[in-house]
Amino acid sequence: MQFSTGRPATPASLGKSLLGVAALVVGLVASYLCAFHLRFDGLNQGEVLRWFWTTLPYVVAIKLLVFVAFGIHRSWTRFLSFYDLLVLVEASTAALAAVVIFDRFFLPPRMVPRGILLIDWGNTVLILGGVRAIVRAIRDRTWQNFFSNDPPVFIVGADEAGEDLLRAINRHSSCRYRVVGFIDRQAGRVGTRIGGVPVIGTVEQACELAQKLGVKDVFLAGGSLSGREIRRLMEEARETGIHVQVLPSYEQLLSGRVSVQPRPIAITDLLRRDPVALEWENLRHWLEDRVLMVTGSAGSIGSEIARQLVRFHPKCLVLVDRSETGQFFLERELKHLASTSGSVHRTQLAVLLADVLDCRRMDNLFARYRPDVVFHAAAYKHVPLLEAHPGEAVKNIILATRNVADLAHQHGAESFVMISTDKAVNPTSVMGACKRVAEMYVQSMREVSPCRFVTVRFGNVLDSAGSVVQIFRQQIAEGGPVTITDPRMERFFMTIPEAAGLVIQAGIIGESGQIMVLDMGEPVRIVDLAVDMIRLSGLEVGRDIEIEVVGLRPGEKLFEELQAADEKTIPTRHEKIRVAVSPRVNREAILRAIDRLSRFLEADDRQIIAELQRIVPNYCPQGQPEIPAVRRAA
Repeated sequence: MQFSTGRPATPASLGKSLLGVAALVVGLVASYLCAFHLRFDGLNQGEVLRWFWTTLPYVVAIKLLVFVAFGIHRSWTRFLSFYDLLVLVEASTAALAAVVIFDRFFLPPRMVPRGILLIDWGNTVLILGGVRAIVRAIRDRTWQNFFSNDPPVFIVGADEAGEDLLRAINRHSSCRYRVVGFIDRQAGRVGTRIGGVPVIGTVEQACELAQKLGVKDVFLAGGSLSGREIRRLMEEARETGIHVQVLPSYEQLLSGRVSVQPRPIAITDLLRRDPVALEWENLRHWLEDRVLMVTGSAGSIGSEIARQLVRFHPKCLVLVDRSETGQFFLERELKHLASTSGSVHRTQLAVLLADVLDCRRMDNLFARYRPDVVFHAAAYKHVPLLEAHPGEAVKNIILATRNVADLAHQHGAESFVMISTDKAVNPTSVMGACKRVAEMYVQSMREVSPCRFVTVRFGNVLDSAGSVVQIFRQQIAEGGPVTITDPRMERFFMTIPEAAGLVIQAGIIGESGQIMVLDMGEPVRIVDLAVDMIRLSGLEVGRDIEIEVVGLRPGEKLFEELQAADEKTIPTRHEKIRVAVSPRVNREAILRAIDRLSRFLEADDRQIIAELQRIVPNYCPQGQPEIPAVRRAA
């Protein structure tokens, strides 16, 4: 399947072009007529009138040809910008030169007065530009704001994003709001105007100004404030009865995935960090026209990686997962993204059903598609469930990673990127220990393969399938209680798009055998997360919803870490990515250990855990002692 967004011309578009030409003729005649009136104080003199009618056809015809060549007739009012005005000035200047040349070589001497042409040049810019600006203002409901009965609102963010959203609100008749002021974090912008709307105050003054001006709704332009600033504004707004809502960013509007309608503040807004800057040009050179494979593509991280990879226009995107439903919806979404992106490109999309543990099936897929880059995101992730099924955890995390990594080497892939977790650091769970073993195996591949094997380690992602956010949301909807394991528990959180983008970025930065650690920011207390979600639902803790402490579940830790005691991190060229420098892994030892571990898959769970402890020396299951480790290379 290939993406395509080209559209043929229609009779409607042809009719609009003809209407644009007719409007140009009227404007050019009016401009020339005004020039004569200004130069001769009217057309009362017979000679002047004859002069006007004699030269009018030549001047209008020549200028019309030039303006059509510049495409002026095709950009009448809908997307008028400063660039369009520059094009209008260029076209008017070129038309002036063309008329002068025609008059010099093809008409009787001094047929067209030079003074008239200069005045006509200015009239043309003023008339055509002015008419367009007026029509655009009417179209955007700019004048209607002064007389509208629509509810008054503030936009937080006096920048390009705020201006884009002001225009979006004015253009969409379904968005019935009247923007009366901008709020910004920078006091220096107060007193300026954006799109005719004043910047009236700072974020700290937002609620006070809203009360004075009768504003009940404050809209946040996407990305305008940090999570900490949004939290402070939300708390002040709650006390004053003002509703704070979020409008999508301009990039989200362009993607077609969201509408202009505001939405309530979500927990992801409160934990928002500064946008991550990716090396777009380097990534494009790495990924464009390449064959890319994503395992676990139906999962939260895998699917977001797929969405972001499409933007780099790969030759083929191979998506592998065993979830039929997940793959079905992902394919539909990617087709929709392609149809609404506005860009014409061709990417072959292969959405495949396969289990990464099925060696023969995966070998056939690698042989068929020959991926250049493999993103391995397929893995179980629920800690308590895997504590009860350690054999399945070993198969799904360790053996599947070994299988996909070996196939990437055998079939000539250039890069392999494995997604790991902070739970692999000083693990107390089966899941964490298995992830650490998988990390060690991927590290060892650098000894035998020219393929670049990189591991990316990070913490929790917000609102992924089955995450704590989804569990809290369900408990709140059911009336509570919201259950937490321990008031002291902390976790690192990152949004899904941010994590996926940094995984892709780390894939190009990392060298073979390296573990890349993502900057997760400050840890968040789970009890604070629960309180925020309850308040965002319009409820109060203790009055409407209770928070209940139920104790640690099997395999859980109070605090997560991003590096082990025997590791140190060093910076990379990207401020959000560091390298965890760990002891070198002995490949022969890890191969023997995994082979031995695989023979215990159907044995007693305690034997599997004991073997994991031998491989990972700092794996300390709750209530069990450490066991001597597998030998490491010096």
